[in-house]
Amino acid sequence: MCRNIRVLHNFEPPTTDDEVREAALQFVRKVSGSTHPSRANTEAFDRAIDEIAEATRRMLDGLVTNAPPKSREAEAIKGRQRHEKRMEREVRIRTATA
Repeated sequence: MCRNIRVLHNFEPPTTDDEVREAALQFVRKVSGSTHPSRANTEAFDRAIDEIAEATRRMLDGLVTNAPPKSREAEAIKGRQRHEKRMEREVRIRTATA
């Protein structure tokens, strides 16, 4: 999964439309292989972002859970810890083969 797409469900305060749109943009960029579409593809690119954002919002609004809401700050800390572990593994792998 693209590391730039983040979990959006069950946060306090709730996920904003801007966060949903940003996730849709990241998804379209990943799928299309392009961060900036050509002029010829801009309309299709923008339409896909709008449609994915709408579908994502509908899905998020329809999900239910009994779990307590997550904190963005706590999730960011967990993400940084996962990143640090990944980097430590990379360093071990690279230095072991050198």
